[in-house]
Amino acid sequence: MSEALHIVCPHCDGINRVPADRLRDGAKCGKCHQSLFAGQPLALDEGRFQRHAQKSDIPLLIDFWAPWCGPCQMMAPAFEQAAAQLEPAVRLVKVNTEEAQQLGARFGIRSIPTLMLMHGGREVARQAGAMDQGGIVNWTRQHLTR
Repeated sequence: MSEALHIVCPHCDGINRVPADRLRDGAKCGKCHQSLFAGQPLALDEGRFQRHAQKSDIPLLIDFWAPWCGPCQMMAPAFEQAAAQLEPAVRLVKVNTEEAQQLGARFGIRSIPTLMLMHGGREVARQAGAMDQGGIVNWTRQHLTR
């Protein structure tokens, strides 16, 4: 039996214990019974962000963006495609800096889009500027192996 990981549900924010070797087996939430991984980014506000950042044992890849930002809009499809490749090893989330201004300030986001990789509630890596799908996936995997 492999180590159990805490996975926060993207639907109800319930915390689930899932064996690491079963993450790819279509794990469902014990509370709301929906899939724990949908292969697409999860939009988080400030309250939900804290729960996912602190309680999940898998890394979070955060896209700090804004609706008025052209490069953010151009990168959005690539970020969504990257989610299908990186889950369930990484949870991809989007934080709208217009709606979650305190998060942007807390992490010192100066330009958007900015990608930030977090694990265990701590920042692991950060990259400003738009990237394509391959760049997002490669950058994330590079920083996960450190």
